[in-house]
Amino acid sequence: MASSNKKSSFTENPVVLDFAGIDKTKLVIAGGKGANLGELSRISGIQVPDGFCITTRAYKETIGNNETVNNLLAELANLKSDNLKSISQTSATIRKTIEGTTIPQSIKNEIVWQLEQYSEQDAYAVRSSATAEDLPSASFAGQQDTYLNIIGKDEIMKHVSKCWASLFTDRAIVYRLQNGFDHRKVHLSVVIQKMVFPDAAGILFTADPVNGNRKILSIDAGFGLGDAMVSGLVNADNYKVRGGRIIDKKIPAKKLAIYSLPNGGTAEREIEQKRQTMQVLTDEQILQLEQTGRKIEQHFGSPQDIEWCLADDTFYIVQSRPITTLYPTPEVKDDENHVYLSVGHQQMMTDAMKPLGLSLHQLVAARPMYKAGGRLFVDIAGQLASPVSRAMMIEAMGQHDPLIKDAIVSLIERGNFVTSSPDVTQQPGVVQNDTPTPLPPRLRIENDPAIVADLIKRSEASVQELKQNIRGKSGSELFDFIIYDIKELKKILFDPQSTAVFMAAIDASMWLNDKMKEWLGEKSVADVLSLSVPNNITSDMGLALLDVADIIRPYPAVVDYLQRVKDGNLKELTKIDGGHDASNAINAFLDKYGTRCAGEIDITNARWSENPASLLPLILNNIKSFEPGAAARKFEEGRQQALNKQQELIKRLKQLPNGEEKAQETEQMISLVRNYIGYREYPKYGKISRYRIYKQALMNEARQLLQAGIIKDAEDIFYLTFEELRETVRTNQIDYCLIANRKQEHKFHEKLTPPRVITSDGEVITGKYNREDLPTGAIIGLGVSSGVIEGRARVILKMEDADMEDGDILVTTFTDPSWTPLFIAIKGLVTEVGGMMTHGAVVAREYGLPAVVGVENATQIVKDGQRIRVNGTEGYIEIL
Repeated sequence: MASSNKKSSFTENPVVLDFAGIDKTKLVIAGGKGANLGELSRISGIQVPDGFCITTRAYKETIGNNETVNNLLAELANLKSDNLKSISQTSATIRKTIEGTTIPQSIKNEIVWQLEQYSEQDAYAVRSSATAEDLPSASFAGQQDTYLNIIGKDEIMKHVSKCWASLFTDRAIVYRLQNGFDHRKVHLSVVIQKMVFPDAAGILFTADPVNGNRKILSIDAGFGLGDAMVSGLVNADNYKVRGGRIIDKKIPAKKLAIYSLPNGGTAEREIEQKRQTMQVLTDEQILQLEQTGRKIEQHFGSPQDIEWCLADDTFYIVQSRPITTLYPTPEVKDDENHVYLSVGHQQMMTDAMKPLGLSLHQLVAARPMYKAGGRLFVDIAGQLASPVSRAMMIEAMGQHDPLIKDAIVSLIERGNFVTSSPDVTQQPGVVQNDTPTPLPPRLRIENDPAIVADLIKRSEASVQELKQNIRGKSGSELFDFIIYDIKELKKILFDPQSTAVFMAAIDASMWLNDKMKEWLGEKSVADVLSLSVPNNITSDMGLALLDVADIIRPYPAVVDYLQRVKDGNLKELTKIDGGHDASNAINAFLDKYGTRCAGEIDITNARWSENPASLLPLILNNIKSFEPGAAARKFEEGRQQALNKQQELIKRLKQLPNGEEKAQETEQMISLVRNYIGYREYPKYGKISRYRIYKQALMNEARQLLQAGIIKDAEDIFYLTFEELRETVRTNQIDYCLIANRKQEHKFHEKLTPPRVITSDGEVITGKYNREDLPTGAIIGLGVSSGVIEGRARVILKMEDADMEDGDILVTTFTDPSWTPLFIAIKGLVTEVGGMMTHGAVVAREYGLPAVVGVENATQIVKDGQRIRVNGTEGYIEIL
C-alpha cells in the first residue's frame, strides 16, 4: 500500500498523501495528527493501520475562498473567549456553511483514486488533523471530531466535510482564543485510516499524567473501541508500569463498551456479567505495550500520549502526541537521583523568566541553579543524603514554605529515592533571599543598631562606586566588568555579618512566639512587636508613596491629568499648575525606589524608573483613601502599638515565677527584633539596585545592535543568555531564528505552573497541611501575620490592575517588594505562595495586616468581590 501512491505523494502540493509520504516536516499540509501518524509508520516494529491524509490544500481550495465563511471568521476574531453565546451562534453558522459547501470535483477525484487502492468493503476512521494540534506546546486534543466505521465513498466525502466543520466547534474556537491562535491561520487535514475492530483499546502515557514521573508508564484499557473511555462512558482499567515491572493495577467494573456495526457506525453494548470485572489486558500484554510505548517515546524524543487498540493479539497504534501538561525537568548529564527546589517559591516570583534574567540570576547565585520551564531550581539531593544537613534543610523549609517541607519529608519517608549516607559531610549553605539552602550554625552577634547602619552605608557606597566605574564601558570590556562586579555583589549578599543580623532577628522572633505562648498563652506576639521597625527599605517605600500623594493632593489639575493620561507619558505634567512639585516628588521617589518592579529578580522586567505610569494607580488610590500626613501617623501608630505590647508583656512576665529573669530576657529579644528585623529586606534591595545599573548598560549595547541591524528590537536581547549576548556584541552576529524560537518558548513557559519540588524522574512532589482543628469550610494556609479580619476580596493578578478600597483584602498568587505600596490600603493579605519569612509576610507583620500565605489555588477558589474572613493567627480563610 505504501508504495502505490505515486500519483499524489510526490507532487509539490498534493491533495492526498499516504502515510509513507508524510513525516514531521509535513505538519503544514498534514496537520499534527497526520504528521505524527507518518512518523509512527516509520518506526520499526510499530503497527499502524494503513491510511492517507487529505491535505490542507483540499480544505483551503474548498473553504478558503468561501466569502460567507471568511466574513464569519472576521466576526470571530473580535470575540473574547468568555462571550460564549456569540461564539455558539457564529460557530453554528460556520459549520452549517462548510457542511453545505460542495467539494470541487478535482479534489473528489484525488480522494476517490486513493480509496480505490483499497477494497470497497473496507471501513474507515475519518479523523480531523489540524495544523495547530498535537504540538509540543499545545495539544488541542479532542478539539476536532473523529468518525469511526465509515463505509462507502459518499459517506466518506460527507464526513470529510463534517471534519472540516468541526474546526469551528464551540470548544475548538474557545481553545484557540485562549491560546492565542488565529482562526484563519489554522487549517485542517483529514486522516482516512482503515478501521481496526479491536477486542480492547485505550490510552498509554509514557509518563505518569498525574505527578509527571517519567519512569512510570500509565495504561488505561477498556473493552471494544476506545471511544467509551474518551467520552467518560466507562471506567477503564489502569495499570502502572516501571522498568518492566507492573507496580499498580486498578480493575473497576466495566458495564458498557462501544463496538462497530456491520453496516457502518458504532453502538453501545452491555458487557456480559462475568467479563465486567475481568482484567482487560494480560500481564504479558501490559509489558509488551510498555516496550512499544518506550520505543515510540524514544523516536519522538519526549513523553507521549498514545492511542492503541488490540485486535487478533496485535497492538495497533492509531495516534501519538506529546504530553503537553508535564512540567519540564532540569537537564543533568548523569543517572543519579536529584531533588529540585523551586527558587521562585523562595523569591515570591513564580512567573517565567526570560533567558537573560535566568542567566544573570544564575551568575549571582551562591550555588548551581538549573533551568526548567523558564524557572530556576536548586538540587538538594546532597543535603538530603546527610542526616545533619537534612535536618537543617527541613528546619529551613519549615520557615520558608511548609508545603515544601512536607513534600521533602514525604519523599524522604519513601526511603527509595533519597538514601541516607552518614559518611556524607555536606557543607551547609546560607539562607539568603535567593538561595534556599540549609540554615548555617548561628553566628553570635552583639545587639548594636550601628551594625545595620554600617552595613547599609557600605552597600550604598558600593552601588555609587559601581555607577561611577561602569560609565563609558562598552563591548567586551562591559561584560568583563559586570562579571567582576558580580563578585563584589556576592561578597555583600553573602557577608556572614549581614546574614547574622537578620538571622538573629528571625531567631529572636521565633523565641518570642514560643516563650510568650508557653509563659503567657499568647500566640504570634512577634507580629505586633515588629510593627514600624527602623531600616525596612520595603515598608518605608510604601510610606514614601503616601508622601508623594500628599504633595500631589492639593493640585486638582494634576490629579485630573494623572487620571486621564493614557500612554503613561508624563512629559506634559510640568505644564500644569502644581506639575513641577508633582514631577519632583515622583522623580525623588524613583531615584530611591525606581529600581523595583513586579518580578524584579528578572532583570528584563521593566523597572518603575522605566515605566513610572505603573505607579499612578497606587498614587491616585492614596490620594483618594488617605488624609495628609498618613505616612508619619501610620508609622507612629505602629511604633506605639509595639511599645505598648512590650510594656504589657513585661508587666505580666514580672508577675510569674522567675519573672524578673524572664522579663529581662524577653526585653533583650524584643530589642534584637526591633533593631535587626527591618534589615531582612535590605540585601535584596542592594542586589536589585545593581541590576538596574547593569540593565542600563546592557540596553546601551542593545541600541547599538539595533542600529547596526543585528536585532529588530532592543528588547530582543532579553531572549539571549548573558554569554550569548556577550558573543553577539563581540561578533555583531546572531541567528535571529534563535530569538524568535525563544520568544515562542517563553510564551509556552508562561502558561506552566511551576512545582515547589520536582525530582529528576520528573515527578512533582506536592506537600499538604496536616491540620484537622479548623472550622467547616475553612481553606487552609500558613498564618504569617496574626489577627482576624473580614472584608471584600479583591483578586488581583497584576499590581497595575489593582483598584482597591479601604477595607479590601488582597488575594493574589504572590507578592514581591513592588506590591508593598498596595499594603498601605488593604486590611488583609492572602497569597498562593509564601512562608514565614518571605517578603509579603515580613511587610504584612510590619504593617499589622492579618495574612495567610501558601493557600493553594486561592485566586481560583476565591472570587473577586466575595466577602471573606482571614485568620492570620490560625492560618486559614473562610468565604462568608
